[in-house]
Amino acid sequence: MTPLINLAAGQKSQEVTELAARIGWVVGLLLFIALLYWLMREGWKWRGLLQSDLPEPDAVPDALSEAKLSMTGRYHGSTTAGQWLDRIVAHGLGTRSRAELTLTDEGLAVVRPGARDFFVPADALRGARLDKGIAGKVLTEGGLLVITWQHGEKLIDSGFRSDRSAEHPAWVEALNHLNTTTEGAR
Repeated sequence: MTPLINLAAGQKSQEVTELAARIGWVVGLLLFIALLYWLMREGWKWRGLLQSDLPEPDAVPDALSEAKLSMTGRYHGSTTAGQWLDRIVAHGLGTRSRAELTLTDEGLAVVRPGARDFFVPADALRGARLDKGIAGKVLTEGGLLVITWQHGEKLIDSGFRSDRSAEHPAWVEALNHLNTTTEGAR
């Protein structure tokens, strides 16, 4: 029985961590995270400054004709057409938000609660397609409605996802048909 007593007497508990060292590490980690967020915010502002030559999008007119199509869903952002990772942040076009889209003879109204609304005139609409991604959002194949439009000298792709994704093909057909009828009217 003597060996068990010697064995039990030889065990020691773990050393207690110093509270000051732990607080120092936590404060250092929090400062590092704050620095990363600040750098990301500065990068976002710098991208907006670089895109300041882009004109401000049109405001949604007070009176629009009867809606051809409407949908509710999410606006996932805008990019330079054909470059799905080149996000456009100027004039609030990079802000993700809920959105209500309304297609009329005059164009496309994008109403975004909590973000700046914008309007794309019918003659600026260039087409639509179903895609799987846009900067900051990747979905399954065909899960994103991408609308291409002319804004100033730049072609822009804007990504939307309807609350009912079965609506997407109707939007693609209507926007592509609108594009061909307005092209012929010029």
